Amino acid sequence: MASHGVVLLNSWVSSFGMRVMIALKEKGVEYEYREENLIDKSQLLLEMNPIHKKIPVLIHNGKPVCESLIIVQYIDEVWNEKYPLLPSDPYQRAQARFWADYVDQKLYGALGKVLQTKGEEQEAGKEEFVDVLKVLEGALGEKPYFGGEKFGYVDIALVTFYCWFYAYETFGGLNIEAECPKLIAWAKRCMERESVSKSLADPHKAYDFVVGRRKKFGVD
Repeated sequence: MASHGVVLLNSWVSSFGMRVMIALKEKGVEYEYREENLIDKSQLLLEMNPIHKKIPVLIHNGKPVCESLIIVQYIDEVWNEKYPLLPSDPYQRAQARFWADYVDQKLYGALGKVLQTKGEEQEAGKEEFVDVLKVLEGALGEKPYFGGEKFGYVDIALVTFYCWFYAYETFGGLNIEAECPKLIAWAKRCMERESVSKSLADPHKAYDFVVGRRKKFGVD
């Protein structure tokens, strides 16, 4: 068992699992990484997340914590002596949770339509995807990060989707930087952090994964 008894059950393709990896790296927490086969799930995963049976799962001293945003908050509270991820002000903290939830509620579904469909459905997904990104760009404003001067919770929630942008642009015929230049500048700024660059999947590997999925489901 790794330092502090921390184990992460994850899959390399999961943007949600990447969030947990970034948070652990920001806090300097050593952990044991276990790659899950999402077709043939391990008995440990089924035991640790019997409700949803999904990754990521953080196991801390034998106890599971599930759902990526909840895990990131847990990490912030347990290892609170180093680099706070959520603001201390209650209103700012509530705002951070709102925007992180917006990412999960709006962005994830829109990008799925871009990558897993074609024709009119894909066109609708592209429009929805860009609209969501523009809302997020508006929330970012002129700030370096969503919380202001410091990289934090909302940045972690969103930046892990950046490694899929190459696939989005290729399959969707999009130029995200032309549509949302400030958001791409923010993403590149985040990528300068070691916690981010070492946690995100390689964009070309992510693209190859999408190619396989589209073939499997008869999209191409």
